[in-house]
Amino acid sequence: MRPCRAGLLLAFSFVLVSSSLIMNTRNGSADSKSNSRIGNETKKPKIAFAIHGGAGVISRSTLTPEREREYREKMEEALMAGYHVLENGGASLDAVEAAIKIMEDSPLFNAGKGAVFTNAGTNELDASVMDGRTLKAGAVAGVKHIKNPIVLARMVMEHSPHVMMVGDGAEEFAKQNGMQLVPQEYFFTQRRWDELKKKQEEERQRQSSPAGSGGARPNPFEHELGTVGAVALDNQGNLAAGTSTGGTTNKKFGRVGDSPIIGAGTYANNETCAISATGDGEYFIREVVAYQISALVQFKGKSIQDAADAVIANVGRLGGTGGVIVLGKKGKIAMAFNSQGMYRGYVDADGKPVIEIYR
Repeated sequence: MRPCRAGLLLAFSFVLVSSSLIMNTRNGSADSKSNSRIGNETKKPKIAFAIHGGAGVISRSTLTPEREREYREKMEEALMAGYHVLENGGASLDAVEAAIKIMEDSPLFNAGKGAVFTNAGTNELDASVMDGRTLKAGAVAGVKHIKNPIVLARMVMEHSPHVMMVGDGAEEFAKQNGMQLVPQEYFFTQRRWDELKKKQEEERQRQSSPAGSGGARPNPFEHELGTVGAVALDNQGNLAAGTSTGGTTNKKFGRVGDSPIIGAGTYANNETCAISATGDGEYFIREVVAYQISALVQFKGKSIQDAADAVIANVGRLGGTGGVIVLGKKGKIAMAFNSQGMYRGYVDADGKPVIEIYR
């Protein structure tokens, strides 16, 4: 018996429609997955930025309203300068350098123009920078004629096979690479000079006092510390950190603290976080503060805040004071300090600056 012609046509039409529906469904699913994948690929990482202007004996009783306003305004200027670099698609290293240069150019901070004096009445500056993508780093220490040590630190990283240069050699390298040196007089500020004279007088009185010889040695870092630093995350997911300082008032014998020491005062790794430290440099070197924070995140799975808190607690147990700013690879920011205050700032989720000083 031959099948009905109409029945065959109806069955054939049903197969065609079913096949078409199946293909459309598959194509639609594929298109959806493709669009989703494109969206994920083009979504840029979150940018983030934070700075500090030093930690130490900073309280409302030690800052006049006028001086506090000056600090807040300059901190905000530096913070937003770095953040705008990131907003415009710039690199994290550029953001760090831009912010630190502004603080180095201000007499408010113990870096660049506002650097403290050594026992000999000179200014010796230190700085370092690190690229979290490549783990390359650059640092300078004991330079006397460099207006912006953070710029020279980056130059060491990018234009030499070395990580650190010191003193006259660093300055010769600067000249050979077209950097103009400045006279020592550029760094003079009456405020820092008065601090030196006060510190030296206290030292003389202590040495001449019979009772002083048997007493506990005073903390040479007891006064306000003004080291500056910045950490950045750009839209390529790259982290960077930088730190700059004039050291400690009345320092002797070519003393160098943690700021130019990679792993102590500065560290950045795209796999973990970026850190800039400020405080009693000798303790931060002994505790390898910046790297320890990164290591706790990488190997112990700690959050950046827990890692920062733990390491600063260790510094305190050794007898040191200071603090850190930390920026995680996802854009989270952590700050920890055991001093009375720390000049610090960050840009919030709405792109607005937040400046804090006290506990």
